[in-house]
Amino acid sequence: MSELRAEGISKRFQTAEAELSILRGINVHVRTGDSLAILGVSGAGKSTLLHILGGLERPTEGSVKHDGQDIYELASNELARHRNYNVGFVFQFHHLLPEFSAEENIMMPCLLRGWSRRDAKEKAEAMLEAIGLTDRSTHRPGKLSGGERQRVSIARALVLSPPVVLADEPTGNLDPRTAGAVEEILLRLNAEAGTALILVTHNEKLANRLAKKSYLVEGRLES
Repeated sequence: MSELRAEGISKRFQTAEAELSILRGINVHVRTGDSLAILGVSGAGKSTLLHILGGLERPTEGSVKHDGQDIYELASNELARHRNYNVGFVFQFHHLLPEFSAEENIMMPCLLRGWSRRDAKEKAEAMLEAIGLTDRSTHRPGKLSGGERQRVSIARALVLSPPVVLADEPTGNLDPRTAGAVEEILLRLNAEAGTALILVTHNEKLANRLAKKSYLVEGRLES
């Protein structure tokens, strides 16, 4: 059983005019198999919160613990290792490597983990089959549609079955039909892998498909 627990998360930014308080004493708790949607208007701090939960941005105050370990007490190399081993990120914009094929992009986390190329390729092929893109395996991102690129991004995030998946507006840049297909894949793969899913969205319909949902309002998380 894996657990992510954030307590008292606050984030402030200093501007020339004043100090801005973006997040105020936020608590988040998810375990294996949980799914949580976080909703809020643009600029509410949803992405900032997700970055803090994933070890990408340090909070001003509070702690983020994965299986009891405060990730921001780790040395920088250990924090990077935590992200690589324990967190899968899915963003609105896919961030695929343009010079590599769909299959090679999915293989990348496995290779960084030290897998043999043969084992990484075998795993990537299984993921491509799961997302329905076997016939597009050799295509580079520039030759894929927006929905196909996002599916590859999801497969890359889940290829190592990370305990926690963080998705930031994963369908926000897609047309409704493609978005629906991507949602199905993300939720299905999440359920099959048993990971904890935290998904940031402004889409109430999508949020209702997750087990829990909260709203980020004026820096605070409300159920």
